[in-house]
Amino acid sequence: MVHKTVLHNGVRVISEHISSAYSVSIGIWVANGSRHEEPEISGIAHFIEHLLFKGTERRTALDIAREIDSMGGVLNAFTSREYVCYYAKVLDKFLPQAVDLLSDIFLNSVFNSDEIEKERNVVLQEIDMLEDNPDDYVHDLFSRNFWRNHPLGMPIIGTEQTVRSLTRERILAYKDSKYRAGDIIIAAAGNVDHQELLKLVDRLFDQVPPGCCDPTGEKPQFNRKTEVYPKELEQAHLCLGTIALPQNHQLRYEAYILNTILGGSMSSRLFQEIREKHGLAYSVYSYMVSHSDTGSLVIYAGASPEQVQQVLEICLQELKRLKTESLSPTELDAAKEQLKGNVLLSLESSDNRMSKLAKNEIYFGAYQPLPEIIKGFDRVTSTSVLDLNSPVSLT
Repeated sequence: MVHKTVLHNGVRVISEHISSAYSVSIGIWVANGSRHEEPEISGIAHFIEHLLFKGTERRTALDIAREIDSMGGVLNAFTSREYVCYYAKVLDKFLPQAVDLLSDIFLNSVFNSDEIEKERNVVLQEIDMLEDNPDDYVHDLFSRNFWRNHPLGMPIIGTEQTVRSLTRERILAYKDSKYRAGDIIIAAAGNVDHQELLKLVDRLFDQVPPGCCDPTGEKPQFNRKTEVYPKELEQAHLCLGTIALPQNHQLRYEAYILNTILGGSMSSRLFQEIREKHGLAYSVYSYMVSHSDTGSLVIYAGASPEQVQQVLEICLQELKRLKTESLSPTELDAAKEQLKGNVLLSLESSDNRMSKLAKNEIYFGAYQPLPEIIKGFDRVTSTSVLDLNSPVSLT
């Protein structure tokens, strides 16, 4: 059973009770991320995510680490282009302590100047680490060119220049402007009682200022461009992409199935053709990135430089097939069952269910029941997948 309550200042509290669970996963979500940053402060949302673990008025960074360890729990955070999440997973008996700890770092972090400088160096090392891994870095380079001149194209972690320029005053001002009650979602899943959860969070979050941050802004326009970045490597790392659907589009189930058939698994067309049949790449796959107002479908492959042209030709051939050939009933049914199985298996974890609650709220404004999702996949036909090729489907 899923329950939702909106506090007087606009904070949304959503929970799902799972009677068979021994754990509770709770997350504090902020419904804005790196796409809400100005270019000169790129990476500030991610930097704040790091800094919130560096001490509060009541706890040092070491206290925070020791406290979550003493519960046998997990405490972590992540930043995306459209949200930030701080979460904990603990045994259900430790929920009050976890709420107190999580809310303390979220609401009362002190942003000590020395800690800011130490963590700045950590983030700069993270940037270097990303650039040292071409099979990861190529995806940032793709986004930078695909969404050129838009915050969606900027790296979530920022650049060396922008991270070095962030001052304590700018960090505090950004947090004050973005961490507003209307953009905060508290989601919990596991052996949790909704009314008990409300008692724990209401008194802690009632002083958060009401309101929301600025809206997403102008819809980004994608760019058609070929960009090559020479580097001394054994492999060439390739990203090939096109425009895709936003999160709440009516044809999203068709898009999930198309991606699964194209390159979403070991039985996919790209994997079978490029790796299994021709042996051209060890790693080849496709993925979709969906945002609130747009999205992208991306193919990745790592191959020797001499074989890139052949890999590209096969990718284009498979994309053309998806535009011109109907899916066979066998292939369509297999993709449906794979995706439905993935959804069902993911719901065995309380942290995945917690994330589902929050993301449903961010992108749909309401909980999406599992039977509705299953029906969404079952409704897909070969004809409706071909409808994705219509320009109208992308509007």
